Amino acid sequence: MDRHIPFKRLHNFRDLGGYSTPDGRHRVRPGLLYRADSLGKLAEDTEDWDRFLSLGIATVLDLRHPWEADARGRVPEHPSLAYHNLSIEHRPYDQPSQSLDVAPGPYLSERYMEVAQDGTKEIARALEVIAESAAAATPLVFHCASGKDRTGQLAAMVLTLLGIPETTIVEDFTLTELAAPALLSDWRQRNEGRSPAWPAFGRAPAPAMRLFLAAMKARYGSVDSYVTDALGLDAKALSESLRASLLEPAPTAWPPLTYRRATPSDAALLVRLRDTAALWQLARGIDQWKPGEKDETHFRTRMDEGEVWLAYADGHPAGAWELWWDDPAAWGPRPPDAGYIHRLMTTPHTAPPATGRRMLAQAESRIAATGRPYARLDCLSSNPRLRTYYESAGYTMVGEQTAKDGGLGSPYAVTLLEKRL
Repeated sequence: MDRHIPFKRLHNFRDLGGYSTPDGRHRVRPGLLYRADSLGKLAEDTEDWDRFLSLGIATVLDLRHPWEADARGRVPEHPSLAYHNLSIEHRPYDQPSQSLDVAPGPYLSERYMEVAQDGTKEIARALEVIAESAAAATPLVFHCASGKDRTGQLAAMVLTLLGIPETTIVEDFTLTELAAPALLSDWRQRNEGRSPAWPAFGRAPAPAMRLFLAAMKARYGSVDSYVTDALGLDAKALSESLRASLLEPAPTAWPPLTYRRATPSDAALLVRLRDTAALWQLARGIDQWKPGEKDETHFRTRMDEGEVWLAYADGHPAGAWELWWDDPAAWGPRPPDAGYIHRLMTTPHTAPPATGRRMLAQAESRIAATGRPYARLDCLSSNPRLRTYYESAGYTMVGEQTAKDGGLGSPYAVTLLEKRL
């Protein structure tokens, strides 16, 4: 399941469903709680409007200033919709005009703390509306302008009250990175083609949310204490109400995986899968992939020179991998006795358990079908966790390449692993 729901004019519309509690026994129920960029971009009698109405949303929380809604529009009126304009931000700030030396993490987290301190009345009411909507089992969406800052803050509070781990909350915040290019393009169109002075405009770096949550703990003790002491709500009762309405038992049965070979038209999907996996890693302090490192041209080239495969669960993308027939950068010149597995990636939170292991087995089966006796792969030498994962799947370390040139601008060390099929 792609957490982003595709629209033509909206770029950051996401379902908060699917996130798991730390014990893995429950997850956020899909289809009840959405976050988005400005719904003022919706227009009646369009494909986007039909798609929006099909979600069954009954409540819209607009977190923007009233003057923003007047200038940029609000969600169209409809008999099925209850609209609330709750401006949680009291001190507007101009992100596009910030200077180059402004670090986005500290700057944004300080603005978020201002919102938390100033907007207590509106934040409290927003949480109440979300709880009321959840109790009635009616879908709700909350949004601001880009679906990043004010929306990200409210999402963080709701997910915290639901017991979702902080690493997942940080990851959810950073998913706006996938929409950042489109949000930047919209800004340029509104501003005669100019670019913002601040290169971090539209970005959602993990340190911004980490620093905000740390500041909340330092000032209030916890998000729960903030809800009780600053917002004047009963945090325990609110949390229990949200959990009763928005959490569901984790699935005990999952659909089987199906596989197909990727085609050039899948390149954009593959970029999105990889960037999503990279954001999952970064939120957990894993220094392996970075968003934007591989573009559509990369995946089309891999299709031309080898194979790229996609895995699906119940019609939704669950993961992908590349299969190469040689890999001189890591392994040097070799006889044609192996297939080389690269970029094994799953969709975080929504792929069935053990999807990675099943895709690995499928790749090995494909290699064996060609008569080659070995499956080979590599991982960063600085990532022992990933090495352990592959070793548990039957791979053995057979060496190290200390200066692999992966086309990223500087060589890096990788551990070489091999499995006889």
